[in-house]
Amino acid sequence: MTLLKLTFILTISLILTSCGGKFGGDARNNPPDPKERVKKNLEEGKAFRLSNMMKKQGSGNFEFASSNELWRASLDTIDFIPLASVNYSGGIIITDWYSSDGNSNEVLKISIRFLTNEIRSDALDIKIFTKACDNQNKCVTSEKSGNLIAELKKEILKKAVKYQKENPDNKKEPYVMSTPGDG
Repeated sequence: MTLLKLTFILTISLILTSCGGKFGGDARNNPPDPKERVKKNLEEGKAFRLSNMMKKQGSGNFEFASSNELWRASLDTIDFIPLASVNYSGGIIITDWYSSDGNSNEVLKISIRFLTNEIRSDALDIKIFTKACDNQNKCVTSEKSGNLIAELKKEILKKAVKYQKENPDNKKEPYVMSTPGDG
């Protein structure tokens, strides 16, 4: 019985503490007309529509991986290189060492880190490492900078924008105010 009381008190405490904080919003930032406030809240995603309640909703973060345009564009751009590590939840793709010709003594490795999910130029942190080995298998690894990183980033962003335009889920429904009696 005491365990039940303790659980009840703990639950009530959590509920009450979650109610704390600032209620409402700043009136200066919201339109005074209720219809305009509703429209603004729906456009900003601060409300819900009953018509959307019956639509299938995604579950978990892993479904997001296939719908994230930057992620897909990055994988498609470097699809010719074997991958060593791919972690969607960590936001990083690391390729294996790669050489375009099998006899070359120089190989490269690409690391792509996602800083944001938005498609913009500072969303990706791309690093390219080269490893040059001599005939005695003494290798020197160094980080490469320059044109190749810029070209890779440009290609990924170009593909991501293309994928975003093709995605039907990105098309937002405009808010239409219904009048009473519309049904």
